[in-house]
Amino acid sequence: MSIGGTLSSALSGLTANARAAEIVSSNIANVMTDGYGRREIVLTSRQVGGVSQGVSVAGVYRHADMALIGDRRVAESTAGYHRIQSQFLQRLEGVLGTPEQEQSLSGRIAAFDTALIEASSRPESEPRLARVADTARTLAGQLATVSADIQFARTTADDRIESGVKQLNSALTRVEELNRLIRNNSGNGRETSALMDQRQQLIDSIAAIVPVREIARENGQVALMTVGGAILLDGKASVFEFSTVGVITPGMTLASGALSGLALNGKPLSTSGSDSRIAGGTLAADFLVRDQLGPEAQAQIDAIAREVIDRFAAPGLDATRAPGASGLFTDAGAAFDPLNEEGLSQRLRLNADVDPTVGGALWRLRDGLGASAPAAVGNAQLLLDWQAALTDVQAPASATFTTGQRSLAGLATDMVSGIAGSRLNADGEASYAKARADSLLTMELAGGVDSDQEILSLLLIEQNYAANAKVVQTVDDMIKLLLGM
Repeated sequence: MSIGGTLSSALSGLTANARAAEIVSSNIANVMTDGYGRREIVLTSRQVGGVSQGVSVAGVYRHADMALIGDRRVAESTAGYHRIQSQFLQRLEGVLGTPEQEQSLSGRIAAFDTALIEASSRPESEPRLARVADTARTLAGQLATVSADIQFARTTADDRIESGVKQLNSALTRVEELNRLIRNNSGNGRETSALMDQRQQLIDSIAAIVPVREIARENGQVALMTVGGAILLDGKASVFEFSTVGVITPGMTLASGALSGLALNGKPLSTSGSDSRIAGGTLAADFLVRDQLGPEAQAQIDAIAREVIDRFAAPGLDATRAPGASGLFTDAGAAFDPLNEEGLSQRLRLNADVDPTVGGALWRLRDGLGASAPAAVGNAQLLLDWQAALTDVQAPASATFTTGQRSLAGLATDMVSGIAGSRLNADGEASYAKARADSLLTMELAGGVDSDQEILSLLLIEQNYAANAKVVQTVDDMIKLLLGM
């Protein structure tokens, strides 16, 4: 090989090793960066006049196990779905409370029961009658509090849906732009790894909201499709549509048209059930809370409120009560209409005739709601009947609960137990999905940047660089020697 060829080969080696050192340095610097794919330089033999002469940088290869990344995204999406479900149920458990807690629903029922027993032992005692009114009013207030919390959770879910839709649309548009940049750079021979890193981070954010699969397209581009089959991006980004309502009340449902559904490119999209094409992510979980879990819990608390009204308005319980008049509890001051059970828990009130805070008389708790004047103060029969109505075991009037005879406290316990069971199931599913996602992430990281290996590569690059530099130095010495002859 001529001196010129030797020098050219050495210089190409210096250039290649400088580029390799730059890539290894980038790998080490981004060892903990999410979405970063390990780079590796690709070298080819350089041809000069049909003769191999040194090396040239053919490109940079970005390592990424897309099958593993896809599985990890689906696992994380599933974990997010069950996490939101569990959080709602845990919140509901908290506001309902457990029987041993004084401020729980069961505790309020027990306090009302105790107050009735104490008042029946001394029916002439106004403080004890006042205690009955206070605990009855507090019980109604507790049901209203649970209902309000359910609707707040539904409203929060509705707000999160709007935020998620905006994030989806923004991320999909950005992925479309990155696809175009990657295609152009790839066609012009420019580096695309950094753009692919950005795109992977964006797709990860999309996958948290709706589970997606990434499909490779030509020139480094990708298409995105939900696991359920909805096309999110294939050349052009799809557009999700949703409208938030601000505040949700018990009567507002998707079926009634009071709440917005989800649309994709103008076409309605099912958000639940086997035909849902977005099932599994946080978006589907928020729809689950807003349209299924929330309304189911509301129906149960309304059924308990109806049971409170029905038990204390039973025929023959209070002989002084006029036919059709309200019992001890009312629907916002009026008699309850069985066809208007929805939202009853927020309208439940203590009958104004016995509520001293609105001008009622406590003695009517003892003498009857329709009594015009106090009767014998020693007669505790009605108070005993109130207490029996509270604790009697009977079938609930509402179809929300399964058939079977239970006391009012039993109904409350059934609701709490059912929610606790669902929450434990959601916790288990979330834990399993999270553990699987963590395991897949560990495997993904294991195939990523190994700092020890990168440092070893850097040492080899340094040696290669030094060798090429030595060749250049030797050639320079030879040229000087020839020129000096």
